[in-house]
Amino acid sequence: MTTPVPRRFAALAGLVAGGLAVTIGMLVAAITEVVSPIDAVGSEVIDRSPRWLKEFAIREFGTDDKLALRIGIISILAIAAVGVGIAAARRRWVGVAGIGLFGLVGALAAVHRPGEGAGAALPSILGAVVGSAVLVRMTRPRPIETPGPSQAPLGWDRRRFLTTTGLVAVGATVAGGVARAIEGRRVDSIRRATRVPLPDTLEPTESPDIPPGAEVFDETPFVTPNDDFYRIDTALSFPSVDIDSWSVEINGKVDTPLRLTYADLLALPQVERVVTLCCVSNEVGGEYIGNAVWRGVMLRDLLEQAGVQADAEQVYSTSLDGWTCGFPVAAAFDGRDAMIAIGMNGEALPLEHGYPARLVVPGLYGYVSATKWLSKIELTTWDKEGYWVPRGWSALGPIKTQSRIDVPYTSKVAAGKQAIAGVAWAQFRGIEKVEVRIDEGEWQLATLGADVSDDAWRQWLLEWDATPGLHLLRVRATDKSGETQTEETAPVAPDGATGYHMVRVKVE
Repeated sequence: MTTPVPRRFAALAGLVAGGLAVTIGMLVAAITEVVSPIDAVGSEVIDRSPRWLKEFAIREFGTDDKLALRIGIISILAIAAVGVGIAAARRRWVGVAGIGLFGLVGALAAVHRPGEGAGAALPSILGAVVGSAVLVRMTRPRPIETPGPSQAPLGWDRRRFLTTTGLVAVGATVAGGVARAIEGRRVDSIRRATRVPLPDTLEPTESPDIPPGAEVFDETPFVTPNDDFYRIDTALSFPSVDIDSWSVEINGKVDTPLRLTYADLLALPQVERVVTLCCVSNEVGGEYIGNAVWRGVMLRDLLEQAGVQADAEQVYSTSLDGWTCGFPVAAAFDGRDAMIAIGMNGEALPLEHGYPARLVVPGLYGYVSATKWLSKIELTTWDKEGYWVPRGWSALGPIKTQSRIDVPYTSKVAAGKQAIAGVAWAQFRGIEKVEVRIDEGEWQLATLGADVSDDAWRQWLLEWDATPGLHLLRVRATDKSGETQTEETAPVAPDGATGYHMVRVKVE
């Protein structure tokens, strides 16, 4: 006669068995080059989350939102595994069913991901089988066998249980480590491809001249370095890219569908343009904005080659990971420098920013235009909706005229001469003037940096004779169409935040 495994040890058994199931799934996914179960479930969570929850995640966690999601999923799995272990000590079939259920959820999520087939279910299924078998063994009551067979109902062998638990934990750690190493090698192999220099085929007139006068203060570079450029997307892991087989298709309502390889794009006439990109989730004064020199092929040239049909309304693009967005066909032909970009700040596109190719459309928020890891462009009607539109965001996303105070960057400054400085943007319209208001005084014109492009932000600066006390600084910009940014505050949803950026400063 034996007694069940004690509750606290059953909980530990569930935790390590669940951990092994997850890491085995990760390992099999890495080896077979399919989506990881954790990433598959996480992507489904992202896709099915309400708009308010996405806004909360970006607002609270910023670019660490995906890390927070992974931690949340792992925490939920850990809690569930503890519960499964406790249940399995009384009824082992419940433990098997519990781990099997999580395996089924992972398998269904994986096969549902764009670009994945039935084979994507294998990692979750194998992980669940191994985890269930280990849990059954660990929660099976066995009499003590050492130092000799027990003649009394003493329950279970704690020493053997702890030894087994330790071995399983080590196995899970090793499996997870190997999986991460394999995934790391996959990503590194793609990164190595991005380090190949782009051919020097630009005409001098197609490369922008950025004069020294573009920067009137030092704290915010006019050109944002690649490593500092913001990244907001729905991808939990980078899509697999084989540059030799990659291509982008242009089809739908066109006369001549096109299929362009990476080599084809490199061989086409290319340009470089300075364009500021901004995320619709950028709060007033936020940091989800960056300015870069983008290199690529003009979108209008490719669409003219394909022959856009008269009833086409939308340029609808798809990423390698299945993300979609769309913008009006007119935005490709109204004179703005919309492009398929393959370079960023003199280098091939970094993997984080869309390698091998992405769309860059000045004047439109990224959620309707800036498809990274580009795979397809379809000319269609508005019947098709991009990823964010059915989730409550506007179908049209023109960037609003905005400005931001970057200096002073601390809440306390010394009395005397101080600079108030920042950036202003109104892509495709350009910035005409920037004004600063100190407390309840008059609006004062700021000095503007050089006007490099209507599609790029402009730096601005105002010299201030700071007097002791607490002061409120405000800024507003006026674009070249004569529109001054509104003082009315609005949230980021559904089509971008508005209002004046205000900073409180204590002068001592």
